[in-house]
Amino acid sequence: MRYIVISNNQTIPVAEIPVLAYGDFFELNTGLVAGHPERHCVNYFGYPVGEKIKLFCCIADDNTHQILISSCLVGRSDELAAFSGKVLSFEKFEREIHENFGITFSGHPWLKPVRYPCNRADQSQEIANYPFWKIDSEELHEVGVGPIHAGIIEPGHFRFICNGEQILHLEIQLGFQHRGVEPLFLEKKKLLQRTILAESIAGDTVVGHTVAFAQLWESLCGFKPVEDIDFARTLALELERIAIHTGDLSAVCTDIAYQLGSAVFGRLRTPIINYMQEWGGNRLGKGLVRPGRNQFPFTRTLADRLREVLDLYEPDFEEMNHKLFRLPSALSRFERTGTVSYEDLLSIGAVGMAARMNNLNRDIRASHPYAFYPALKHEPVVKHHGDVYSRVQIRKEEIRQSIGYIREMIGHVPAIAGSGKLNEEPRPDSFTLSLVEGWRGEICHCAMTGPTGELVLYKVKDPSFHNWLALALAVRNNEISDFPICNKSFNLSYCGHDL
Repeated sequence: MRYIVISNNQTIPVAEIPVLAYGDFFELNTGLVAGHPERHCVNYFGYPVGEKIKLFCCIADDNTHQILISSCLVGRSDELAAFSGKVLSFEKFEREIHENFGITFSGHPWLKPVRYPCNRADQSQEIANYPFWKIDSEELHEVGVGPIHAGIIEPGHFRFICNGEQILHLEIQLGFQHRGVEPLFLEKKKLLQRTILAESIAGDTVVGHTVAFAQLWESLCGFKPVEDIDFARTLALELERIAIHTGDLSAVCTDIAYQLGSAVFGRLRTPIINYMQEWGGNRLGKGLVRPGRNQFPFTRTLADRLREVLDLYEPDFEEMNHKLFRLPSALSRFERTGTVSYEDLLSIGAVGMAARMNNLNRDIRASHPYAFYPALKHEPVVKHHGDVYSRVQIRKEEIRQSIGYIREMIGHVPAIAGSGKLNEEPRPDSFTLSLVEGWRGEICHCAMTGPTGELVLYKVKDPSFHNWLALALAVRNNEISDFPICNKSFNLSYCGHDL
């Protein structure tokens, strides 16, 4: 076998992952993806083995619900044929491998830095000297935005090349706050420390990243969650989706100067996150998800309270949508603004909402289901125009869908079951991968243990890793005044990228 087949949240011995010669590794993984929209790379990374680097490539098949894993051992000074010369969606993974280990990929479109980690291979690469793409023309001009953000979010720099008011090219420079999240998972030895670290990857995706970590750790330790644990995690994921989508609808209205929509959607987010605090003590869901146990069991009393919250939320949400989606001035800003084609989304490996905005059906809840999603029989919301309007519609319809799922779930709250004690010692020499559909899209956590069960690798991939390039493509040939609405309609993560 040239690869091993696993399911989401399955642990296998590292020794069972086939090790191929690079030529075979290249042909296998590019061949699995090229011409197969149902397959995409969920992670591709390197791990030091003595003086060499072991590359691991993980390809998800959405039709078969399988993940195909292979590996290859290469030298740091090797010059390798670039996967992205054949399949562009590998380009950022290869840039990261190059930045981390100095491996050169011939035929890669541009091996520019990704994050500027402190342990990068080439210390002469500094963020102050980022190699922006240039066009030498007296008719064009550049506009720089950031890295200091006008709001209170993390830093990122946007460099526009414009012809008058028209954007010809946007380059997005990130990596200003590389926090060393992945090495910290190895440094911290206590399970609680690692769980809190997972909660801190991205403040708007606390539940998504923590569920990914919890599922991965439980798999490594041979623990199977009981029904009430999966129930609570699924409920929390859908509440997080409602809260963030509602807040983003408010922000989109702000960017088109529709103050009523901004105020109403902003207010509607509050009772959802306040309910999270009633349930688990924190509005963002910190402390709610813990490996091996149900930290705050969901009760029938909590179900009744949540039903009240949704009963008050829904009428105002529907009334505001009725106004927004019939307002000519709003529709004129949404429709045909910031469009990305299906072909471009496929070529860059877009995931989640950014993929589903134009016929690319990628949703882990359906393709690699976990927790309570098999019982819900999730059907992804897919749109067909790839513009701001499609992205806003997905938010609206996913909120309705999440409310439906929650109402169905709280009508049948499972009994709180005593579960076996989690063995905190992971299996030795093992590999695990966990996929979760956060509100932005596909979250992937990978881990590998050594001979005594200690963590030797922890790899995190936020959906923004794939989707920032979609934003850069979306603004081409749009007016520069449309950038804020395009940007907010994606609402990608700086900290999720700058791990």
